[in-house]
Amino acid sequence: MKFFETSKYFSLKKSTYINLRWIAIIGQLITVNFIYFVFDFRFNLILANSTILIGVLSNLYLIYINQNTQLTDKIAFIFLSIDILQLSCLIYLSGGIINPFSIFLIIPAIFSSSNLGFRSNLLLVSSTVLVVIFLTFFNQPLPFPVSDHFHVDSYYYYSIPIALIIALLFLNYFASTFGSESRIRKEALNKMEEIMSKEHELLSLGGQAAAAAHSLGTPFSTMKIISTDLLEQFKDNEDIKKDIELLSGQLERCSEILKKLTLNPVIEDNFIDGELTISAYVDEIIKSFQQISTKKFIVNYDQNSNPLNITKSIEIVYGLRNFIGNANKFSANKIFINIKSDNDLTEIIIEDDGEGYPKDVLSKIGEPYIKSVKSSIKSKSGLGLGIFIGKTLLEKNYANILCRNSKTRGGAEVSIKWKNKDLLKL
Repeated sequence: MKFFETSKYFSLKKSTYINLRWIAIIGQLITVNFIYFVFDFRFNLILANSTILIGVLSNLYLIYINQNTQLTDKIAFIFLSIDILQLSCLIYLSGGIINPFSIFLIIPAIFSSSNLGFRSNLLLVSSTVLVVIFLTFFNQPLPFPVSDHFHVDSYYYYSIPIALIIALLFLNYFASTFGSESRIRKEALNKMEEIMSKEHELLSLGGQAAAAAHSLGTPFSTMKIISTDLLEQFKDNEDIKKDIELLSGQLERCSEILKKLTLNPVIEDNFIDGELTISAYVDEIIKSFQQISTKKFIVNYDQNSNPLNITKSIEIVYGLRNFIGNANKFSANKIFINIKSDNDLTEIIIEDDGEGYPKDVLSKIGEPYIKSVKSSIKSKSGLGLGIFIGKTLLEKNYANILCRNSKTRGGAEVSIKWKNKDLLKL
């Protein structure tokens, strides 16, 4: 999977969606109870509040059980469907399609048009149309005392659902069109930036390689002459002769690599282009940190019973590196990494012996630009961008991320889990 290819996948930012749902739920709660107790309109209050409770429980599920920062197309579709059904129940109890609040029925489907895929959007639009038709023919009467003197001509009555359906289709079409064009422009911009970045890197690498070849030419020639003289002097000593021949061969190899880089900076790398297991990903990342860190990395492979070879993904490497880098940065002395795999799941658990996540930001982990209110922690922490980027990249590659404080190590703990069938899609 290429780095920018994930822009083709649809997702919904969870925090924004949750906030919008809270606004809707609070508005429904105030409206229903205000009309009942202040205006003295009679309807089934218990059933209406029970319907609103469904929205509350589903929102709490998103906050405390669903740990993803972005909602996938499928999950977003399910919860938007719940929104439609929950609101339609309230409309059913209070007059059906002639209730002025029935206009809100079309909002979830319009909202989905610019955030979800075509299939999910089509299903939501179809569901909304069916709900509008149902509420036209089946509903409880308007709350008393309005129902006593409220009479609507049949021409006007049936024009309401027709107008709602036309508005739904019209707005959905335009939102889908503009959303699609926006995504195409964004993808084109990303591709352009990717190509420009690659060209810049190649030009820079080519120039550096040419300079290195020029600068190292004389030292390599000197070393080659010296190795030839040494080989002549110690030609009768087999042990030394082998070492000098090896040294001479490596000098030749260095010269050849520099020549290739000068002519063509794009040289294949077995690590980048090959297939790897998750443990190989982790090993390579740990090696890079061990060169610059004095802290101890403890990796447990005992439960890695089914290592899968997967296509190298820069997004996974970058995501894992962010979390391992955070553990290295905030640990006291040790970083513990446990790799598990079986026939169904593959999991990486990263723990450290540091102070762990501050309690006041733990519920916001995965959001960018967050900081603890504690002054003692502010100076040591960043803005949360590393976790946000790592979490987003890994979730777009089918991972399920859970961030919490470790009960055994005392510091932070990150669990990164994949279904094996999803790993094989990469």
